[in-house]
Amino acid sequence: MTVPMRRARPEDGVSLRDIERLAGERFRDVGLDDVADDEPPSLEVLAAYADGARSWVAVDGADSPIGYVLVDIVDGCAHVEQVSVLPDRQGVGVGRALLEQVRRWAADSGLAAVTLTTFTDVPWNAPLYRHIGFRALSETEIGPELSTLREREEAHGLDPAQRVCMRADVSHPLVGGL
Repeated sequence: MTVPMRRARPEDGVSLRDIERLAGERFRDVGLDDVADDEPPSLEVLAAYADGARSWVAVDGADSPIGYVLVDIVDGCAHVEQVSVLPDRQGVGVGRALLEQVRRWAADSGLAAVTLTTFTDVPWNAPLYRHIGFRALSETEIGPELSTLREREEAHGLDPAQRVCMRADVSHPLVGGL
């Protein structure tokens, strides 16, 4: 399935916040109500990602966002800050297409890998990322900026024992579904 995609625009912010809230509801099913209750990035933050060309949206036939990804550069890698897909569009390749867009952007930008942090045991997190080509990083592979990011996550209330840092090298396209 080909997923139409474009760069995010500042005016997409309201839709992206809605996607984040709806996608986050799924975390209630695994006892992570705090994650479900977490506020999406502000309109200003989303506009900054769009203006900085570090955000893409998957769109439907009417050019309305159905999923999005935000990217930072962390330790010289493209780092997925957030990826979210509308619940009724999950499981058909939208998330994988967004991550593949990040991989292509990283390769074109001369970055070696795509990284992310995620929940170890949530079925649509680490197990799914592993399925499409990401691998867990050992503690010795985690760079200083990624380590700082994990500390911020912990300060925000995320249990580091439930989290993992993952990496996919840009030299290989992502596989499988997401």
